Amino acid sequence: MIKKTFCRVCEPSCGLIAEVNNEQVLSLRPDKTHPVTKGFACHKGLAVLDIHQDPDRLNWPMQRTDGNLKRISWHQATRTVGDRIRALQAQHGAQSIAVYTGNPLAFNSTAGPAIGSFVSALGCRRNFGSGTQDCANKFAASEAVFGSSTIHPIPDITKTDYLLILGANPRVSHMSFISIADPIGELRAAKKRGARLVFVDPRENESVKGLGELVQVKPDTDVYLLAAMIEHCFRHDLVDQASLASRGANVEALKSYVADYPAEKVSNVIGIDVKAIQTLAADFATADSAAVYMSTGVNMGRQGATAYWLLYVLSFITGNLGQPGGNRYAKGFYPAAKAGATRGQTPNYQDTPFGPIRTVRGQLPGNLMADMILDDPEPIRGLIVISGNPLLSMGNSKRLQAALEQLEFLVVIDIYPSATSDYADILLPATDMLERADINLAGLGLQHEPFVQYTEAMVPPACERKPEWQILHELEAAYHNETETTSEPPDPFARLDHMLRASDTSIDDLQAQPDPIKVLPQAPPEAFFDSVIQTDTALIDCCPDSMADARVRSQAIFKALTAEAPAQLKLISRRTNYMLNSWFHNVESLKRPKHRDNPLFIHPVDAEARQLTDGAMVAVFNAFGKVSTRIAFDTSLRPGVVAMTHGWGHQNATLSTVAAYPGVNANELLPSGPDSFEPFSNQSFMTGIPIDIRAEG
Repeated sequence: MIKKTFCRVCEPSCGLIAEVNNEQVLSLRPDKTHPVTKGFACHKGLAVLDIHQDPDRLNWPMQRTDGNLKRISWHQATRTVGDRIRALQAQHGAQSIAVYTGNPLAFNSTAGPAIGSFVSALGCRRNFGSGTQDCANKFAASEAVFGSSTIHPIPDITKTDYLLILGANPRVSHMSFISIADPIGELRAAKKRGARLVFVDPRENESVKGLGELVQVKPDTDVYLLAAMIEHCFRHDLVDQASLASRGANVEALKSYVADYPAEKVSNVIGIDVKAIQTLAADFATADSAAVYMSTGVNMGRQGATAYWLLYVLSFITGNLGQPGGNRYAKGFYPAAKAGATRGQTPNYQDTPFGPIRTVRGQLPGNLMADMILDDPEPIRGLIVISGNPLLSMGNSKRLQAALEQLEFLVVIDIYPSATSDYADILLPATDMLERADINLAGLGLQHEPFVQYTEAMVPPACERKPEWQILHELEAAYHNETETTSEPPDPFARLDHMLRASDTSIDDLQAQPDPIKVLPQAPPEAFFDSVIQTDTALIDCCPDSMADARVRSQAIFKALTAEAPAQLKLISRRTNYMLNSWFHNVESLKRPKHRDNPLFIHPVDAEARQLTDGAMVAVFNAFGKVSTRIAFDTSLRPGVVAMTHGWGHQNATLSTVAAYPGVNANELLPSGPDSFEPFSNQSFMTGIPIDIRAEG
């Protein structure tokens, strides 16, 4: 039997065809008839079948007793969790329990309402998630600039004449905060049409070659490049004065801020000459249309929100925001802009033992989780981790390991055992994407070509796996001391059905179609300024008051960068086509000969200065930690920059492929604690990290 479904590895939701027989998925292939993704699917999406069939999966509820895991019933597991949470809260208060949610939940449409209900039932406000490791900066900045955390105008790649791409490598990791199935194909088409593609990166990444031009900056300096470009546009009147006058607020404050960062002042810090900065600004501003985009290479720096604010300001002042060929509003099946609106509320910072902190979309800084377990006068004592592996995805892993060891109770809901679950008291097996029904919620308001698709489960859950929504419902019932017979399971699609009404459709409507897909209309360009912006004034806030402290902080960071030793090595993260941090470590088909570990990539000039040869074993260290790995020469790096792939370092012997190719955990070199994240966005500092190296062995 042939069934249609879609991928839930990343945002585009590429259409797939599953061949199913006797409740077994025999194969997966791209759906060539899909009206939007048109037969594109990457090898990671197709490798989901390997995950589905992996004999190392977590298949039954497990409980750790005397250091050993044993299989238990679902009833025993949920009752144990409910009883332990109630007991901890009775003794230590509601905030003794915390929740951590991982990246795969962004691609699981039925999990969100269940998580909200579960967290609300527990009354806990200590909520953490993977968002503060990769994109919290974007949510915080869009709130400040547009009045909503869910407004992210995407680059109009199809029509643009000039595309500026900062800190992104679409060939390897596709694109984030723009849902586009085949980004390289779209970029090639743009280039063929005559568009200029300019990449800003410390490394000549795989996407640059054959496609565009490279501006090779120093890591974690993008803020000053954007500020200098904006300053140049103002100084030389390369701005859309009519738009500024009618659609912009706090323009004079913006001018005052960027006046501190002319090209002449920032050139040495950024690492490119003055003329190059000025030309970049002028070419962007004078192009018939220009779009700008940034991703995790900028997000993960110390000033991700500041950079995202300046990115949209650059688009706005040059007349490209909300215009064809510029950065345009992407309409989805539900009005996402209003869903994330602040309604005039400013960030609410709470005093804590670790300084004033806020939440961004309900999440605290992930880099404070260990501190709140180890050092808080009222510590976290119980933690529920859902589809995440924080021990290998957050900074200062040794400290987080000590924190997990100190917990009185740890529950992990996942499809695999993990480094985090090594410390769990209860492990609960979840379904993979082939075992659950879904719609493509992840790309809402970000789709290059908007569509909504429903998929049924391709096969029933194997063994005793359950979807996350059902697990959380049962845990919530157990917490309330309800029985399975008295706790009516919710409709997991109720909220989604409500959202679909905005596009005059429903789950039933989609199910009734031969292809359960509805292609949606694009928003007209005028919609952005007419109805999308959610600020109180309905204007673009060019210099948000809420970011005043962030602007002061940028001055301090700039001063520190000017005083930095010229020989200081900086560590950046390097993406690969053959690994995905969430669930792909145990996929044998992705372990190609050159991708079986994660060496430290280094420019030969930097290696020779330290008398190191290609392949030599080295210690990589700083104030936060130390790892041992081999070096690999890489001339694509800017001298002074080194790179490692994050998310390695698995030591779990129950995972056969992981045991053979564990790699090392680069996050042991990353900071944690009060000064390790951007205070405005809670985004962790994960790139441009100072390190040293020395020969080993």
